[in-house]
Amino acid sequence: MPAAASKRVLWKGAIAFGLVHIPISLHSATQSQSIDFDWLDRRSMEPVGYKRINKVTGKEIDRADIVKGIAYEEGEYVVLESEEISVAYPRTTQTVEIEAFVALDAIPFVYLERPYYVAPINKGGKVYALLREVLAESRMAGLAKVVIQTKQHLALLFACGPVLILNLLRWGDEVRDWEALNLPEQDKKALGLSEKEMKMARQLVEDMTVGWEPERYTDSFREQIMQLVQEKIDAGETTEVATVEVEEQPGSARIYDLTEMLQRSLKGRPTTKTGSSAPARAAKKSTSRRSTKSAAKKTASKTTASKTSGKTAARKTTARKKQAA
Repeated sequence: MPAAASKRVLWKGAIAFGLVHIPISLHSATQSQSIDFDWLDRRSMEPVGYKRINKVTGKEIDRADIVKGIAYEEGEYVVLESEEISVAYPRTTQTVEIEAFVALDAIPFVYLERPYYVAPINKGGKVYALLREVLAESRMAGLAKVVIQTKQHLALLFACGPVLILNLLRWGDEVRDWEALNLPEQDKKALGLSEKEMKMARQLVEDMTVGWEPERYTDSFREQIMQLVQEKIDAGETTEVATVEVEEQPGSARIYDLTEMLQRSLKGRPTTKTGSSAPARAAKKSTSRRSTKSAAKKTASKTTASKTSGKTAARKTTARKKQAA
């Protein structure tokens, strides 16, 4: 059974080629169904996390002490600072810029990486439909470049039924060459393939030909694991795992890097009713704690001063009484 459709918008922009401009939104066309195994400590049933460990000393280090490097020889690295890396990021645009059109059958499947559904917005339906129909009739596809999440992608825009699909492609240097493989020739005569053998093979393929029904094919491993999980739940064989409470140091707001913020925005991280984000809440909490501590210090100072003043007055009164006697 196909996964449920999602209306959540991942990206908004426009398709542009020549003088044509089509406002669009991107929606995820797939969803992962892989099983997520969490790590647990067998002895205490507590979650096991990931730490930044120095591989030489074995000690945990802070994020601030981590720099990025690229190895160019055995044991030799080039270190790049965050400012140098940020300069190389592609300029963010909200445009699927079509650079050329290619025959859809000319793109090998090995280049296809990740698909997105493309939907029209802001009264762009008519132009959207026009491009879709032209691409469907001609069996052509638009070859485009698009920047998503600070990363530039090569993409293929093509028609599939009522929808346009933007499929991110692998770059040419990411696909391995098959020339080094020991492959048979494509000449049937040189291979000694007879017409009788070809006819029998064609007949076998025809006999096994069916319509495309994706719901007929499922992940048997995932199904068995989930069935086992349900059986254990029904039998009451569950284990309570300790909840991890993360304590923040007073006066320190958590630092979020740009990539993490972008990823959380795209994943639709919830915010408070007032719309304040997590970093803002952390900073607010930190400021509140500092204000509370400051107020406490002022109160303590006033109390101490009051006590000191009281003691001084008492000593003066005792001295006057002695003098009068």
